[in-house]
Amino acid sequence: MAPPHQFQSHGSEALRRRLSSVVSAKRPNVTGFASLTPMWAGIAGTVVNNGTSFEVAISVHDSVYNTDFASALVPYDATEPDAQSEAIEKHVISTIRKFSTEHLCKFLGAGVTLSLLKEAPNLCTRLWLELDIVPIVFNIKPFHTDSVTRPNIKHRVSSTTGSYVPSGAETPTVYVDADHLQDSSKLTTGVDQKFPILRTVDEQADSAARKCIMYFGPGNNPRLSIAARNQVAVDAGGKIHLIDDLSEFQKTVGKGTWNSVIKLADELREKKIKLGFFSSTPQGGGVALMRHALIRFFNALDVDCAWYVPNPSPSVFRTTKNNHNILQGVADPKLRLTKEQKDNFDAWILKNGLRWTAPGGPLAPGGVDIAFIDDPQMPGLIPLIKKVRPELPIIYRSHIEIRSDLVHIQGSPQEEVWQYLWNNIRHADLFISHPVNKFVPSDVPIDKLTLLGAATDWLDGLNKELAAWDTQYYMGEFRNLCTKEKMHELGWPAREYIVQIARFDPSKGIPNVLDSYAKFRVLLKGKVSPEEIPQLLICGHGAVDDPDASIIYDQVAHLVNETYKEYAKDIVYMRCPPSDQLLNVLMANAKFALQLSTREGFEVKVSEALHAGKPVIASRTGGIPLQIEHGKSGYLCDVGDNDAVAKHMYDLYTDDDLYDDMCEYAKTHVSDEVGTVGNAAAWMYLAVMYASRGVKIQPKGAWLNDLLRTECGEPYQPGEPRLPRGGLNVQA
Repeated sequence: MAPPHQFQSHGSEALRRRLSSVVSAKRPNVTGFASLTPMWAGIAGTVVNNGTSFEVAISVHDSVYNTDFASALVPYDATEPDAQSEAIEKHVISTIRKFSTEHLCKFLGAGVTLSLLKEAPNLCTRLWLELDIVPIVFNIKPFHTDSVTRPNIKHRVSSTTGSYVPSGAETPTVYVDADHLQDSSKLTTGVDQKFPILRTVDEQADSAARKCIMYFGPGNNPRLSIAARNQVAVDAGGKIHLIDDLSEFQKTVGKGTWNSVIKLADELREKKIKLGFFSSTPQGGGVALMRHALIRFFNALDVDCAWYVPNPSPSVFRTTKNNHNILQGVADPKLRLTKEQKDNFDAWILKNGLRWTAPGGPLAPGGVDIAFIDDPQMPGLIPLIKKVRPELPIIYRSHIEIRSDLVHIQGSPQEEVWQYLWNNIRHADLFISHPVNKFVPSDVPIDKLTLLGAATDWLDGLNKELAAWDTQYYMGEFRNLCTKEKMHELGWPAREYIVQIARFDPSKGIPNVLDSYAKFRVLLKGKVSPEEIPQLLICGHGAVDDPDASIIYDQVAHLVNETYKEYAKDIVYMRCPPSDQLLNVLMANAKFALQLSTREGFEVKVSEALHAGKPVIASRTGGIPLQIEHGKSGYLCDVGDNDAVAKHMYDLYTDDDLYDDMCEYAKTHVSDEVGTVGNAAAWMYLAVMYASRGVKIQPKGAWLNDLLRTECGEPYQPGEPRLPRGGLNVQA
C-alpha cells in the first residue's frame, strides 16, 4: 500500500476571476462561471492494514492525460457494512466536489471498480443524483491480466497462460517467476514459484478512468450501444449504473403504485416471463426516451425485458414521417402514400423481422413471451410474428394522433394510410391508444381498446434535480452552442426567459409561439424596464427518423428575422444535441413554459415542466388538457388564440403571488401514471395477464392503470393525483 496522497494541482485564481459571471443586484442568488472544463474520474478501493482501513484512490483525466490523483484511508469495520458504505461514499462525493470547485471543472463520467461498488453499493446512485456524474462499473482486477481479445498481433509472445484464448473467456492472470522478485529467500518449501503481478489502487483507479472515457462519444455524451440482432444495450449493456437503489424509484410514486409494481414483478420473475419491445429508433424522440428508462427500471427489478430496433433506412423514415403528418392532418393534401413506398416499407420491415424470427432470435420459438409493437413504423411485424408464432400475444401501441374524422372519408390520404397500417395492426391482440378524444378510428374493436398515456423518468438526466454547479456547466455549454451558430445568446442568469421545448415539427405550433411572444411584448411595453423583459427560447432534440426538422427550422428563422425582427435579438431558437441534462436546465431555469401545439399526441413534456414547478400555457389539443388543471397549474387556450396566450403570459410574469401559487401546485400534482414506475406497472400487468396467466383481457376502452390497480388490490385513494377520466370519447 502506498502512503496517502493529496491532489497536487491547483486551480488558477486568474482564470477564476476571468470566468466568474456578474449578475444584476435584483438576482444576487445566481452566481456562476462562464465555462467549466469537462473531466473524468476513476475511483477504486481496497481493504488494507489487516482489515482496519479502506484505501480509496481517485484518478482525474481530461480525456487525454491523467492530470492528478489522490488516495486516502477511510476507517474500516466489516461488521458495520451500512456505516462503512456511508463513510466511503461521503469521502468520494466530498473529494470530487471539492476538486471541481477548486479547479473550475465538471466531472461527466467516472469509472468505478466492481470491488469498490461491493463495499459501497449506493456510490453510483449518489454520483449520478448528487454530482451528475455518469458512473460506469468495470471489473478491474487487483493484479495484471493478459489480453485475450487481440491474439493476432505479430509481436506478441505467448505468456505462460497462453494468449490464444477465445474472446469473452475469463481474462488470464499474468504470473511472474519468483526468481525475479527482490527477495525470494523467505519462500517456504512447497510454495508455488510464480506470483501474480499486483496492481496498486491508484493503478486500478487510472485504469477505470481510461476505460470510462471510451464510453463517451461526440459532445461528451455516453455512446449508444447496439448489441446482436439490433438489441438496444441500454446503459452500455448494464455497465452504466445510474440508479442501483430501488428506494429512489419508490420515492417517485405513491404507495398504491409501488405495491402494484412489486406484486407484478414478483409474478414475472417467478414465472420467468420474457418481455420484448420493438420500435423504430434507439434514440431521439419520446418513445426512445421512455424505453431507455423502462429497461433501466426493469433491470433494477430483475424483470427480463429486451428492446429491439430495425436497421435505419432514410428512405423508409421519410415515408413514415409523411404517414405521420398525413394521419395528423398537417401534411400537404397532395401528399400520398405510393405503391413504391409501400413496397419499400414492406421489404424493409420483412428484412428486419426475419432476423428476429430466425432461430435464436427474440421472436423465434423460445424467445420473448409477449411482444410490444411500439411504433406506427413497425406494424408490418405483426403478421410475420403470427405466422411464425401464432400463440405469441402481441400488443400494439398507437402513440400518434390519427384523425378519426378523416380516415373514413373515402379516397382521402388519411384513409389510404390508415387502411395500409390497419391491415397489419388488426392481427394484434390489444390496441393501446393515448387517452385523447378522436384518436382511434372506429375500425378498432372496443373490446381490444385500452388507454395509456406517455411517460417520462423523474430520475434520468431530463428531469432529476441538478445542483447549481452542474446547472452552470450546461448553461455554459448552451452559450457555446449559440456562439457557434451565431445565435443570440440566452442572457440567463441576468435575464429571465420563457421556453417551449419541442422538436421543430409542423404540429408543434412554433409560429403561434412567436406571435404570442410578440403580443406579450406589446402588453409588457412600459410596464417593466428593458433589462427585465424576458427572452423567448425555442429548442428541442431531433430524432433520427425526423427529416422535417431542417425545413421547419428555416421557416422559424424566416419568421424571426422578417415578421418579428423587432424582437429578433430577444428570441433564441436552437436545435440541441442529444444531452438530456441540457434540456433539463433549460426547462428548470425558465420562468414558465409554453406548449402551443396545433396537433398533439399526449406530449409528456407538459408533465415534465409541471414536475419542475413551472406553470405551462398550452393549447387545448391532444392529451395536453389531461395534464394541466386550468387556472391552477397553468392555462389552456384554443389553438391559434394567441391573444389569450399573451394575456396569460402577462399575468404570470407580472403577478408574483399568482406565479408562486401556480409553481407550487404544478410541482405537487403530477400523476404517477406519467412517470416510469407507473408506466412500467401497465406493461407488467399486460405481461402477467397474457403471458403468465393466459388471460386475453377485454378492456372495452378502460384505462390500463385502472385495470392494473384493481387487479392488484390497490385501488386509487381519495386525493391521489391521477389523470382525469371523464369526458373522453376516443373513437368519436
